[in-house]
Amino acid sequence: MCLPRRAALGLLPLLLLLPPAPEAAKKPTPCQRCRGLVDKFNQGLVDTAKKNFGGGNTAWEEKTLSKYKSSEIRLLEILEGLCESSDFECNQMLEAQEEHLEAWWLQLKNEYPDLFEWFCVKTLKVCCSPGTYGPDCLACQGGSQRPCSGNGHCSGDGSRQGDGSCRCHVGYQGPLCTDCMDGYFSSLRNETHSVCTACDESCKTCSGPTNRDCGECEVGWVLDEGACVECDSSCVGCTGEGPGNCKECIPGYAREHGQCADVDECSLAEKACVRKNENCYNTPGSYVCVCPDGFEETEDACVPPAEAEATEEESLTQLPGHEDL
Repeated sequence: MCLPRRAALGLLPLLLLLPPAPEAAKKPTPCQRCRGLVDKFNQGLVDTAKKNFGGGNTAWEEKTLSKYKSSEIRLLEILEGLCESSDFECNQMLEAQEEHLEAWWLQLKNEYPDLFEWFCVKTLKVCCSPGTYGPDCLACQGGSQRPCSGNGHCSGDGSRQGDGSCRCHVGYQGPLCTDCMDGYFSSLRNETHSVCTACDESCKTCSGPTNRDCGECEVGWVLDEGACVECDSSCVGCTGEGPGNCKECIPGYAREHGQCADVDECSLAEKACVRKNENCYNTPGSYVCVCPDGFEETEDACVPPAEAEATEEESLTQLPGHEDL
């Protein structure tokens, strides 16, 4: 039914406000649909594996019911349970490929026991074998057996997509994910394997696991007697451990007797807390202003209880009487 022109135009502002439907993100690829169908078929094999075996005369059951294992009845039961009635794409694919599944079940499964490989890779050509990628299922970087040296993910691995490049795991870098990033060192490397291990937290670069193996110290650490040591929390940069080796002091601290010490803002000549009756409490690197217990806090003062009550009574007496309303 076509909308009248005026009604259709009236919907335009609403349609413009709606975000675009994320179809690309939600719609599965042909390979994902095929793999999903195979996974459900394999689950059907599991669910029907012991069907009709009641645990009575086992010898009779195995002899009589062994035919069920490869029967068309079992296939039909598996196919009937593959797709939910509401799963349109699954049902559509099953309808289009049912003959292929029947052929594999009745004639080919002994020769090709891996349904995914036969159905999705070789027959429909929508997927690739693990470790391969792209339209022609080429081997990933580092080879199909250990793509990206086992330290990364191959772009398009197992699909007909991607370019085969490596997306390395944390700590690894390089075309084949065999090199270590800053913050990691090579703890094992040979012709087939490369293992990168995290440096000590004090190291930006390192050759081993301790703070004495640092090539460069992390920010907030400094090299002292062959090891990276942490600067004191009161320092902005340091030449060694402790508050006496600070290059500069952080706000709220000042150099006193050769080291960075907390400034007691509450004892300064210029009052830190300016409201009347307010208490000042020093904290490391700062201070807090608090009204005494029982005092009422206002914008410019801490009002004692007696004054607060008097002020409240005065405001009540100034309210207009009933006869003035």
